[in-house]
Amino acid sequence: MMEESILSLPALRDINFAHPWFLLVLGIIPLLIVWYIFKGRKAKPELQISDFGGFQNQRKSAVVRLIHLPFILRMLGLSLLIVAIARPQTRLSWQDMTAEGIDIVMSMDLSPSMFARDLKPNRLEAAKEVAIDFTDGRPNDRIGLVIFSGEAYTQCPLTIDHSVLKSLLLEVDTNFLPEGTAIGLGLATAVNRLRESKSASKVVILITDGENNVGNISPLTAAEISQLYGIRVYTIGVGTRGVAYSPVYRYPNGQFAFDYAEVRIDEGLLKQIASMTGGQYFRATNNEALAGIYKKIDELEKTRFDSTEYRKRKEEFWPLALAALILFCFEWLLRNTLMRSIP
Repeated sequence: MMEESILSLPALRDINFAHPWFLLVLGIIPLLIVWYIFKGRKAKPELQISDFGGFQNQRKSAVVRLIHLPFILRMLGLSLLIVAIARPQTRLSWQDMTAEGIDIVMSMDLSPSMFARDLKPNRLEAAKEVAIDFTDGRPNDRIGLVIFSGEAYTQCPLTIDHSVLKSLLLEVDTNFLPEGTAIGLGLATAVNRLRESKSASKVVILITDGENNVGNISPLTAAEISQLYGIRVYTIGVGTRGVAYSPVYRYPNGQFAFDYAEVRIDEGLLKQIASMTGGQYFRATNNEALAGIYKKIDELEKTRFDSTEYRKRKEEFWPLALAALILFCFEWLLRNTLMRSIP
C-alpha cells in the first residue's frame, strides 16, 4: 500500500478562557472611574480671597501633575487581575494527514484515426488535454502513461512527479509506433506496470477509437490478467456516432489525407473488459463528454485520507497576574512616598 504523509496543516493558535463569565467583572472598572471623578469634584476645598494676583503664573509641580497616576495604575492592575482570574489559555491545534494514494496508468490509443476531427482540434489533442486536467486533480497519486497503436510502449512509468508526466504526454505523437490498434497489447503493458504495485487501489484508464486488429495478446486475455492482479479497467471509446472527418491515407512525408469515414468502435469488447475487471465503459462523442468521463472516474476513484487532530493548551494568566502585582506595588510606593502629602 502506498502511503504518503502530508505536511501538517498550519498551526492554528487562538485564545479562550477557562472562566469567561468572570470577564463580566470588568464592568466595575467604568463605575469606579465615574465614582473617582465624582469624589474628586466633591472633595475640592473652597477658599475665598480678594485677589488671585499672587497665584497667577504659578507652575504646578510634577507631583501635582501626576496626582491621578496612582488611580490609573490601580485600575490597570485591577483590570489585568480580573482577566488573569478568568484564566486565558492559548490553544495550539494541528492535524497529521496520511493519504493512501492510488496507482493509475493511462493507456492511450495513438492510431492515425486519433487525428479525426469530430473532437476539437482532434481526438488525440482532446485526450491529452483532459488527461492533463485529470492529473492536476490527483496530486497524491502515482500516474503513468502507456501509448499503443500497432505496438505498445511505456511513455512514462508510475510517478508522483506529475510535471514529468505532463511533459511526456505533450510529446506524444502518432509517429511513435507502427500503425494499427493493438488494444490487447496496450492493456497488457499497462497491467505490467501495475502488477507489482503495493497500492490498495490499481486502475487502468484505456482510451481508444477503434477495434483491435493487431497484436499477439488478446484484449480479453489482458483483461483476465488485470482481474488476476485486482486492477480495475475503465474503458473509453472516443468518437462520434456515424461518420467523422478522419485520416484515410498517410503520405510518405507523414502527412494525412482526410475524408469522411465511418466511426467503428468495438463497444462490446470495451464493455466486456470493463465488466470483467470491475470498471466501467464510457463513450465520448465530443470534448465535453470526454471531460465529463474523466471527472466521473475521478469521483469513483477517491484517494483516502486519514487525519489525526492534536490539541495543546497553555495557561497564559501568569504574565497578567505578575503585571497586575507590579502595578499595585508601584501604586502603593507612589502613595506612600512622593504623593504621601497629597490628600
